[in-house]
Amino acid sequence: MTTDHPPAEDPTEQTPAGRGRRGLARRWARVRATAEAGMSTAEYAVGTVAACAFAAVLYRVVTGGSVVSALGDLVESALGALS
Repeated sequence: MTTDHPPAEDPTEQTPAGRGRRGLARRWARVRATAEAGMSTAEYAVGTVAACAFAAVLYRVVTGGSVVSALGDLVESALGALS
């Protein structure tokens, strides 16, 4: 004959390991119940890759010939206006 009720006392819960498992189960349930706040590790990775790609594109644009010559002309005209 089987019953649907759990035993009144679980013998494993009376040992230190049993109490540890019970505490771990409660903490895990609390973690699962809380809402996610912030980004996960995968989102950080994607954000970091996107930031690096943007920095690489910006570096290529800034070090390109037209931008360097335009900045040089700007500096020369500013120094020319001061003298």
